[in-house]
This record gives sequence, C-alpha cells and structure tokens, in this order.
Amino acid sequence: MARTTQDEPRGGGTGPRPNGAAAGAGIGVFGATMLVMGNMIGSGVFTLPSNLAKYGVVSIIGWLVTGIGALFLALVFSRLARGIPRTGGPYAYSKAAFGDFMGFWIAWGYWIAVWAGNAAIAISCVGYIGYFVPFLQRNNAVSTLCAIGLVWLLSCINAYGVKQGSLVTNITAVVKLAVLVGIGVVGIILADWGNFEWNPSGVSFFVALGSTLTLTLWAFIGLESATVPAGDVKDPDRTIPLSTVVGTLGALGVYVIGTIAVMASVPLDELSKSAFPFAEAARNMFGSTGGTIVAIGAIIGTFGALNGWILLQGQVPFAAANDKVFPKRFAAVSRHNVPIFGLIVSSLLITILMLIQLPGGKGVASLFEAIILIATFCTIIPYVFSAGAQLFFLATDRAHFSGRRFGIDMTIAVLAFLYTLYAVYGAGFEYVTYGLILLLVGIPVYMWVRWKKPAPADWRSAEPSPHAGPERIEGGGA
Repeated sequence: MARTTQDEPRGGGTGPRPNGAAAGAGIGVFGATMLVMGNMIGSGVFTLPSNLAKYGVVSIIGWLVTGIGALFLALVFSRLARGIPRTGGPYAYSKAAFGDFMGFWIAWGYWIAVWAGNAAIAISCVGYIGYFVPFLQRNNAVSTLCAIGLVWLLSCINAYGVKQGSLVTNITAVVKLAVLVGIGVVGIILADWGNFEWNPSGVSFFVALGSTLTLTLWAFIGLESATVPAGDVKDPDRTIPLSTVVGTLGALGVYVIGTIAVMASVPLDELSKSAFPFAEAARNMFGSTGGTIVAIGAIIGTFGALNGWILLQGQVPFAAANDKVFPKRFAAVSRHNVPIFGLIVSSLLITILMLIQLPGGKGVASLFEAIILIATFCTIIPYVFSAGAQLFFLATDRAHFSGRRFGIDMTIAVLAFLYTLYAVYGAGFEYVTYGLILLLVGIPVYMWVRWKKPAPADWRSAEPSPHAGPERIEGGGA
C-alpha cells in the first residue's frame, strides 16, 4: 500500500494521540505536499510491477486512469476540507453527512485497511529479503511465517513506545525516492521496448483495466493525507487543494516512470513471478551490484514503512475510541503510553489473514496481490462515501459547499463516485466478498458500542430533523 512512516493516522478521530504523536502546528504547502507524497509512495510500488506484468501496456493505461481518478478524489477531499476543516478526513466527512453509524463504519473499514495493508508491507519486505535468501523464494510457508515474525517483532518494539525518529523517517523516504526515480530514469534510457506486450493476460480490455485500477489505486491511498490534519494546516483553503493535487501528480509521475522502466528491463513472464521487481530490473541494468543496492534500498524503505504503520494500527482505533465510536477498550494505553490493546489485536488479525491465505500455495507476488486487493477494497469504501458526502452537501448546503462552482463541483464528485465504483468492480468477486465480510463484522461491534452508550430515553418520540447539512463554519466554502 502506499504506506510510509508518518505519525498521522489517516481517517483517525479527533481524540488525543498516544506516543507523543501530537498534531503538527502550521503545516504549509511544502509540508502538506510532502505529507501527501510520503503517505502515497510507500512499499506498494516496489512490488506492484510484478502484479501488473500480466496486463502489459494496459497496466500503464491503468496507472494514468487511476491518476485521473485520484485527482478527482483529491479535488473532492479538498472541497470537503474547506467546508469541514476538522481533523479526521474521510471519517469526519462521512460522519457529518451520514451520521454516527457511517462514521463508525468508515473508521472500522479504515482500520481494516491499515492492518491488512501492514500484512502486504511485511510480505513485500520479505520478498526483497528473498533476493539475498533464495530459500524464501521457493518456500511460501517459510516466507509467510517470516512476514508474520516481522510484524510481531515490530509490534513488540512499538509496545515499548520505541518508534523511529524523524531522522530515520526522512532517511527511509529519501532512499525510496532515490531508488524509484533512479531506476525509472535510467531504465527508460536503456529500455528494451521489445519486452512490452499489449495485454498478455488474455482477458478483455475492460476486465484488465478494471483489475489494474484496483491494484494501482493501492499506490495512491494516502491522497487524502493533507485533509486529515486540516485543523493544523496554514491557510487550508489554498494549501490543501494545492498540496493534494501537486502531491498526487508527483506520485503519479514516479509510479509511471518506475513501472515502464521495470517492464522495459525484465521480460514480462519473468517479471510476473518476481518478488523483487526493482532489484531484478537493476540487476539487468547494472549487474549484481546494482541489484544488491536496490534490494537493500527496498528493504530499508519497506521496513521503515512497516514500522511506522504498525504504530498506526493501534492509533487508528485509539482515536476512534476517543470519539466514542469504537469500544472504549481501544482507548486504553499502557504504562509506556502505547494503545497496546489495538496494537495486539491488529497484529493478531494480520497473522490470521496471512495464515488463511497460506493454504492456497500463493507465491510472494500472488500473496501480496491478494492482500492488497482486500485492503484496497476496504479503503475504497471511505472514498466512495466521501464522494457521496460531497454530493450530499452539494444537494443540502449548496451555498456553503460550492457557491458559483456548483456545476464543476457536482461533475467532479459524480466522476469520483463512478471511478470508485469501477475500482470496487476491479477488485473481483472473491476479494470484494472477503472485504465485505470484514466490514459487516463491524455491525455487532457497533451494536456493542451503542449498548454501552444508549441513545436518549426519548429518541423514539423525537421528531426527525430536516437535513440541513453540517454545522456552518465561518470562513469556509467558496
């Protein structure tokens, strides 16, 4: 997933943050842009070329279509952030538009996406370790157990409140960008265009494109990052739209160049089976030394991303519990000021998810694809409802949320909504089913929360209030 090591939980609530992860003050355009790009450019892109190889040139078209769809979503989030400048991003918007249950459901789905995505990051990291330990490439069970062990190792470290500092965060971010941009630029210069095929998968263009949309959307998750700490952004009316659009375009450029370079350097049939596509491409370009350097860089980047997001897998339910939409047990912290309950439960769920996938005999690349499709589906749902929230606010509070731009904003929201629906279709029946089951499991949890916090005694006799949109905030809107 487009994961990185930021301390801000995407879609978290407005509650306090453990581990001293206080919200930053006065984030400017550059800082917000780096937040967006940093949260998008993570472990996913290091492994995705292998999953996209079977779709050939269609996958490049998929990157471009996903980039356009991500821009529509970015503009939706920018407009919502202007109307509702509150911390929480998709969670805050869905709750404002559709009520407490939908706020809970979005937080629940986002939490699933975080821990399921962590499983994919661990698998990606172990895949690149396999470059140096070939046995991991040949034994799916051992590689899966190593990924599980990596998750628990970092869970134990984070349980004691030990997390990487800003220096390590910056170093891993620089390493990731250096590897991706370096391989991308050199790979295009040395490209063997004979490696490209239109659509080796044999499925129809429409099906192939839908599949690539869901896979590539994984790399754009995080595009809403600048909206999450909206209350701490300088001049949010200007900063959030600009940083979100620039950050999304920057990430798209890195992704397309990197994917083209890898596909041009490694035959597609070999690439589709590779657990370390960028290292494979570097080895073909520069020999074994180049492959070794890139593999080490990818391990550093994915390990750093996993460490940061293992921390967040406890913070996301912690924030939701402080907003009283998750069971209060998730709000408890240890003596090290760590949300230990959410951390452990998340790691247990990661373990179960990877063990469930193990009997299928999937290799590293196939296991990575299976898990990111589940995680992406669970993240698309908040995006679907965010686009729906924009449509709701345009219908119920047009003056505050659009003004003279009504036609443009309505068109963008509709296109973003349709794009997310197509991305859900692209996940495929099997993984939509898995994701939907995970989301529906949240209903009994919500019932438990409501039972512990019953509605007012007179709720049955209360007159329904008209939909007047969210509370107006001075200075917002167009």
